[in-house]
Amino acid sequence: MKVLNWLIETLIILEVTIISVKAEKHTKRQKEANATTQVSVNENKQFLSHIMEQRKSSEVINTKENLLKRKKQRKLKIRGIENRELPKRTKNHLKEQVKKNFIDEGDELLQMGIKILQESKRQKQKAEAYVLFAKAADKGNLKAMEKMADALLFGNFGLQNITAAIQLYEFLAKEGSHKAQNALGFLSSYGIGMEYDQAKALIYYTFGSAGGSMMSQMILGYRYLSGINVLPDCETALNHYKKVADYIADKLEKNEGIPVEKVRLTERPENLSSNSEILDWDIYQYYKFLAERGDVQIQVSLGQLHLIGRKGLDQDYYKALYYFLKAAKAGSANAMAFIGKMYLEGNPAAPQNNATAFKYFSMAANKGNAIGLHGLGLLYFYGKGVPVNYAKALKYFQRAAEKGWPNAQFQLGFMYYTGSGVWKDYKLAFKYFYLASQSGQPLAIYYLAKMYATGTGVLRSCTTAVELYKGVCELGHWAERFLTAYFAYKDGDIDSSLVQYALLAEMGYEVAQSNSAFILESKKANILEKEKMYPMALLLWNRAAVQGNAFARVKIGDYHYYGYGTKKDYQTAATHYSIAANKYHNAQAMFNLAYMYEHGLGIAKDIHLARRLYDMAAQTSPDAHVPVFLALTKLETMHLLTDILFYNFTTIQKWIKLESTLAPYWDLLVIGLIVAILIFLLKNLHR
Repeated sequence: MKVLNWLIETLIILEVTIISVKAEKHTKRQKEANATTQVSVNENKQFLSHIMEQRKSSEVINTKENLLKRKKQRKLKIRGIENRELPKRTKNHLKEQVKKNFIDEGDELLQMGIKILQESKRQKQKAEAYVLFAKAADKGNLKAMEKMADALLFGNFGLQNITAAIQLYEFLAKEGSHKAQNALGFLSSYGIGMEYDQAKALIYYTFGSAGGSMMSQMILGYRYLSGINVLPDCETALNHYKKVADYIADKLEKNEGIPVEKVRLTERPENLSSNSEILDWDIYQYYKFLAERGDVQIQVSLGQLHLIGRKGLDQDYYKALYYFLKAAKAGSANAMAFIGKMYLEGNPAAPQNNATAFKYFSMAANKGNAIGLHGLGLLYFYGKGVPVNYAKALKYFQRAAEKGWPNAQFQLGFMYYTGSGVWKDYKLAFKYFYLASQSGQPLAIYYLAKMYATGTGVLRSCTTAVELYKGVCELGHWAERFLTAYFAYKDGDIDSSLVQYALLAEMGYEVAQSNSAFILESKKANILEKEKMYPMALLLWNRAAVQGNAFARVKIGDYHYYGYGTKKDYQTAATHYSIAANKYHNAQAMFNLAYMYEHGLGIAKDIHLARRLYDMAAQTSPDAHVPVFLALTKLETMHLLTDILFYNFTTIQKWIKLESTLAPYWDLLVIGLIVAILIFLLKNLHR
């Protein structure tokens, strides 16, 4: 009952939001025509609150039942048959038919909403999709309920209501939804809207993975890899990660991979818009200006960005083709090759056409372009528009690989791995996969992981295989939340940003772990109690540090130094600073460690080592020059003052010691002094 009530309220909010937008547009038109009537948004809000108060879940259910009864009675009257005279099987048939129609209508609404989401770029249009999801959910569609629960959890379009999301997830979990089980596991692991319970979270994740949730599989893989509330078990982690990696590799082979923009909030907290991972709008406009002026390099760059949707830009095949064609006309071999790629793969702007692809790949290859050579190799390897010819494919792949193109290196590795047109040679396959993996080629990384996992052509290593599989898994569609979380943070929606980063952190993304910890320590979020924020942030900094984040390692030292989320412990702080300084050559860690050596905090006082560490910090980072200068000035000043005070103290001590030694013979000393004075005077008189 409560679940339906939440859905109805959400539906009403979405409908009134869209109605209000349309009303505002209508008002503008009326003003232009000098009309006197206006649409009042306040009246809409009052009307909304009135409806939400009046419309109870029980009344909705009763209304539906009455409508169904009326429909049945009308059909019966037309046929001239009384309801009481119908056989039981006829009644059951009618019920099943009504239920089927109800379900079909929900499915239709769901598909309409999904289509709008896929094709729409504006937020207002996407909001209309969620109106359809709400209506479909109201008709009992579980997939639509999952989408509405996600919207309520992550705050899509300002709908964040974690309590309502939990109620929906609990209902869906009882219905066997693996997505709901994964979500409940996530919320339990952080204590967001639920009791903090790692054991319960593990149970939810286990059921979610058994039901087919790739996210639950990935979370369990990370937990068994890192030993989070379970005993570390590399083989179990490998099993979980492999399932997800197989799923991702299948998507990548179909060219369905997505770019992952991982913005670190810790790098530019004051000016997020200038982050290199996201293209600033003003810079984008400047690039467009340069492209229109004929800058070929910029034309190719913009084409690439729009082709796959990078740097925060929407994927737009028409814009990509537009810029590539302009650059190709100017003679750019890269642009020609990318046009060939578009026609080979097929998209709305460039429908699949092997002949056109061959034409542009050939034009690029004639100029010695590696992408064009690789494209021709693909055409001959798969026999697209030309007869299959492994010899020619091998020749083109080798030429492209020699020029350093990672996709060609992968294809060579794949040919030797599978024995396609060549003898199987796992050593050569490993060589080419490794070369391609150094440039981040995801399928090459996947096959390397496969070889390490099975010991094919290389000594088996579970740890290496897991690390490689983990890298492939992090290319899943769920990584899209990095962008939505970043934009939510930039727009000031801290709670929405935190929930999204926290979910990614749970899946093992190091960047998400540090971003979540960064948000938590700012204490701007409202979804967790204030006293829980520092301990949770420390936990996340620890997880990020284990994955090689030097900044996180320094943060752990800071937390132990100041006693944030834990007890003050100078010795532990010094240990973490030492790791960051020695392993990662972090200037901040060197500076902090020097300060601790200077004052003897948690470690033995050592002025000479403090000086050395201060100097190392200045050499490591130019930003450390001024702080190091001030610190060294203070150190030397204090050292000088200490030496002066120590000198005065030792002089006084020597006089006291001398007095105590000569005191018994004071009379002899006085007589000797008088004799010396008399001798001096007599000599002066004779002169």
